Amino acid sequence: MSVIGIGFDIVTVSDFAEQMQRSGTTMVRETFTPGERRYCASKGTDPARSFAVRWAAKEAVLKAWASSRFARRPQVGDNPYLLIEVVNDAWGRPSIKLHGLAQEFLPRAKIHLSLTHDGDTAGAVVVLEDPEG
Repeated sequence: MSVIGIGFDIVTVSDFAEQMQRSGTTMVRETFTPGERRYCASKGTDPARSFAVRWAAKEAVLKAWASSRFARRPQVGDNPYLLIEVVNDAWGRPSIKLHGLAQEFLPRAKIHLSLTHDGDTAGAVVVLEDPEG
């Protein structure tokens, strides 16, 4: 097994919440899957924290993906955010589910994900591993 990419992203939750509140914005619909929107909405009075950490996870996946393609065309597409979904198991543990083009370009990669919240900060770390490399 070998590591083929690493990504990290950090988000200020209050700034992210403000961006979500802007009139006319469709950011939530354009960047989060229906499952992610349902999960975040179920988090009570502060869904922005859940959305922010998922945004950080998507960005971390994109950074890991980009680093895995060093010196090669990125192959990401116009809106990669819907291709990357943060899902939770029955115990609430998060993982990444890829769709479409992302799944085609990372078919064998094992994706390790760590999410964190602390005060007004949300962050994510992603490690892509090639189980055959």
